[in-house]
Amino acid sequence: MSRRLFALALLATSLTALAQELPPPALEGKVEGKKYASPTGAYKVTIPVLPELGGNITDTPNVVTFQDDFNVHISIAAFPQDATQRWELSTRGVKDYLIYFFSNFVLGDFKQTFEGVQVESAKFVPGTLDGSLLTYILLPGGSMFMDKVPQIAGGPVPVAKRGNLLFVRNGHIFVISVELSEKVIEGRAYKKTTTEEDDLLRQRLLDVVAKIEFAKPPAAKPAAAEKK
Repeated sequence: MSRRLFALALLATSLTALAQELPPPALEGKVEGKKYASPTGAYKVTIPVLPELGGNITDTPNVVTFQDDFNVHISIAAFPQDATQRWELSTRGVKDYLIYFFSNFVLGDFKQTFEGVQVESAKFVPGTLDGSLLTYILLPGGSMFMDKVPQIAGGPVPVAKRGNLLFVRNGHIFVISVELSEKVIEGRAYKKTTTEEDDLLRQRLLDVVAKIEFAKPPAAKPAAAEKK
């Protein structure tokens, strides 16, 4: 998996999510009742948006984005680890590997897409999902709800905030991203502190994880019987 592949996949879902006026493209994955099944079979997830609220699903083979007309923007990326990524994980350990992946792929992608991206904070959480990395980033002009914000000539550019959760499961690197839509939509009425923002995003990310059904890992091959 190359950095360019990750960037193109994540950018493609963001662009299609913004193009609400166009007919929705055919999905790579499948909608099975109230669940979305990834095209690779890595997971299923309860769909977190409702059609009645303008809920929309766009995807690529490795990234799915859910968005509605009000306040939900969630993306789930699940990339199979190739030999290089498995080697990076085995030599670095989980914590350093997730930091490496976030810095080189996730953050790198956001920086290519939006100017002035900042990492507000990052924390490794050893007790969640066998080790996960939780990050909060600020994206000037990077909200998926810019159409909800009154535009004033010469005014400040709205700064979006996203929470990201990275972890490894069954040979895949998962990246879940959630925008804190209120930060942009509420304008001057918005009063939450950074701590309150972080707590809210963390809970929303964990809520997404709770909706995911991960594929079962491949069964271990039985050891060959000893020759007599």
